[in-house]
Amino acid sequence: MANFILIGFCIAAGILFRYKKLVPADTHKGINTWIINIALPAVSFKYLVHLQLSTDLLVPALSPVLIFFGAIAFIYLISRFYSVTKERRGAMQLASGLSNTSFVGFPLILAYFSEKEISTAIICDQVTFLLFSVFGITIAISATGAGKTSPGQLLKKVATFPPLLGCVGALLIPKDTDLSFLEPFFHALAATVAPLALFSVGLQLSLTGWREEVNPMLIVISYKLVLAPALVLTVLYAFKLSGTTSKIAVFEAAMPVFLSASILAERYGLSPRFMNLIIGISILLSFFTTWIWWHVIERFL
Repeated sequence: MANFILIGFCIAAGILFRYKKLVPADTHKGINTWIINIALPAVSFKYLVHLQLSTDLLVPALSPVLIFFGAIAFIYLISRFYSVTKERRGAMQLASGLSNTSFVGFPLILAYFSEKEISTAIICDQVTFLLFSVFGITIAISATGAGKTSPGQLLKKVATFPPLLGCVGALLIPKDTDLSFLEPFFHALAATVAPLALFSVGLQLSLTGWREEVNPMLIVISYKLVLAPALVLTVLYAFKLSGTTSKIAVFEAAMPVFLSASILAERYGLSPRFMNLIIGISILLSFFTTWIWWHVIERFL
């Protein structure tokens, strides 16, 4: 419940601060710089250093991959019939392909399942974070730098993306290394991601001209909250995979748009107004759609 209150509080605070002009107009840029360069790399050192690979993790590990590349294909096909700019297409792919598997996902799993399922959800979350760090930045740069960025420059920007460097650094640390003395440090830094990202969303959130965004929002919402979990469920059902792990994989697939997608959208000019709108709306709608998916999951898995 505390997380849900925090969502509303941080977004509302951002809106209020902007409306009352309590902060400079470009405050969100400084906040986003902290998140990209400090907080997100800390997330890797909080979780990835403890990640133990096994075959039991294949389902929750592969489901975010399926969703992400399914979103790229889905939005690409839609854009062939529905004319959008490269920037808007990149924003729609990021919004559709990356899920809010932790900040919204974890409390919903506690509500519908139990605490012991969080370990499975963490796998979904960390794979989502890896996709964001490697392919999210690639989509963002490609969508805004076509014809201006050479393959070498693109590779350099991706390779120097701080969250990716954090992922690589955390994965390279030997598993028997004792980092317990640093865990409170990484935990404190990582804890700033959600409230600051939500506050940044609120600072940029504007309903002006929302009618122009209805069609692309419907497309993203349709994939993110309906087609994505349906895709994962169909694959698991076809391979006769069931049980708690499969249920969590589908449930996490039904989560709203990844919060940090707004950071990339603002940084690379990928329709930031649209991205902030879709994040807020998808979070609200997910409280209803996940209830439906919980019943579907219980019925089929």
